[in-house]
Amino acid sequence: MVRIFDIIQAPDMGPDQLVARVPEVGWGDIRLGSQLIVGESQNAVFFRDGKALDTFGPGRHTLTTANIPLLINLLGLAFDGESPFKASVYFVNMIDMLDQKWGTSQPIALRDPDLGMVRLRAFGAYSFKVKDAQRFVAQIVGQRGLYQTSEITNWLRGQIVSALTDLLGETGAGLFDLPRLMDELGVALKAKLSDNFEQVGIQLKQIFIESISAPEETLKAIDERAAMGAIGDMQKYLQFKAALAMGDAAKASGEGGSAMGEGLGLGAGIGMGAGMAGMITQAMAGAQQQPQQPQQTTPAVPTTKAEIQAMLDNLDMRLANGEISESLYEKLTAKWQKRLEEMA
Repeated sequence: MVRIFDIIQAPDMGPDQLVARVPEVGWGDIRLGSQLIVGESQNAVFFRDGKALDTFGPGRHTLTTANIPLLINLLGLAFDGESPFKASVYFVNMIDMLDQKWGTSQPIALRDPDLGMVRLRAFGAYSFKVKDAQRFVAQIVGQRGLYQTSEITNWLRGQIVSALTDLLGETGAGLFDLPRLMDELGVALKAKLSDNFEQVGIQLKQIFIESISAPEETLKAIDERAAMGAIGDMQKYLQFKAALAMGDAAKASGEGGSAMGEGLGLGAGIGMGAGMAGMITQAMAGAQQQPQQPQQTTPAVPTTKAEIQAMLDNLDMRLANGEISESLYEKLTAKWQKRLEEMA
């Protein structure tokens, strides 16, 4: 049996619900003389054949050919007040939708003047309201097929992230400059989005950028670089690391089983740290030149795993300090890393 709606009204809509459809699926059979009840802060939009047609504000309305002319013209039928016509009604919540969250699902890759390339995550909040219910239904429901609130807010978040990506690319600001530009970026982002939201019948009330940050691995690399810059005397730092490494080696070999063994291990470590620069210089000379006739004296090169690891750490510091070139660093690192793996 055909279901004819004599009274059309929206179900209870929660504060986070944007749209309610009557009927929920299919088309409703509506006849002239039916009562349309629209609640406070609601608009009702008649929808037929992919088009948003006549719109009603809050109150009780009796449907006649006079107040639904667009729908009647679309159907092209002469009604006698008894024949039902098929349509659906979308009740749109016109209240402010507050504290909506947005964020990047994936980091945004950008050029950075200090780091070369950086990936950024951004998070924030925004608020909006439907300003033009008929345009909203036509653009969001009709053209994009979005009906559930979660689908609509997901689409809005996508628009925000896209606009922010474009904005960050235009500013060219580096990661370390962004904290002082948060307010300016928020204002620019709202201006950039307002027109796009207006086109679908939505008014963007406010938008905030709460944080822009790099992923964990990038922050770790920045912390390490800052720690390197905080070391005043690089040579003493290298000697200290070498001493620790040699002390660990003495303990691992059993020489650290007594107080005397520990003292010997530490003394050997300090001596190794003091002579590490000479050892690396000889190792670099051996990597750069072809082997010559055997010399009378044997160079002091690392022979244990701990010594090799200490020299690799020393190479890192020398590269950071600009004492060796990157190509030489890579050659030596590969050589001694391979030697270290062979000893495993």
